[in-house]
Amino acid sequence: MAGRPPATSRLDIERAAFALFAEQGFDETTVDDIAAAARISRRTFFRYFASKNDVVWGEFDRGLEHLRETLGAADPTQAWLTSLRLAVVEFNALAPEQVPLHRQRMELILHVPALQAYATLMYARWRAVVADYVAARTGRKPDDFVPRLVGHTALAAAVAAYEQWLAEPSAALGDLLDEAMHYLARGLIATGEDPGHG
Repeated sequence: MAGRPPATSRLDIERAAFALFAEQGFDETTVDDIAAAARISRRTFFRYFASKNDVVWGEFDRGLEHLRETLGAADPTQAWLTSLRLAVVEFNALAPEQVPLHRQRMELILHVPALQAYATLMYARWRAVVADYVAARTGRKPDDFVPRLVGHTALAAAVAAYEQWLAEPSAALGDLLDEAMHYLARGLIATGEDPGHG
């Protein structure tokens, strides 16, 4: 990559890494490969990312904190299932220029076997944010059945929406997520769970 300036941000490093993942595969790409492509040292790489896996997840930590803040600031008079649905859609909102990289990101997260164990850890953190919110709104503890159930089913709904988005490039991700969360809400309401109070 002669003539390319050194990477100066997380996003620069991500772009260099994703270009390599597309060219030679995730498993075959090393941290040293990424550092060389980004024209940075291995030490500099680790200032930005704890591992190669972390590159794939991007700004997940920041997004997760934003999700927690969004749910915490939700209108308490609004049905908690509605607040959750809106927050999940917002959490996954993308500017048009972000779509190609995010599509590649999700292809890796959902379909690369080497990333599945790491993804399980990240999913657990996402579910915990949802369970904490549901518990706060329903007067339960986060590890009670309903908050745990909503965390798992909300994640499943989001993953299904992403799978559909990857299979159907013309589909709008936000619409798919909104529809998936609507289905989840209907199921919970049908069980007698009160979505409006708690």
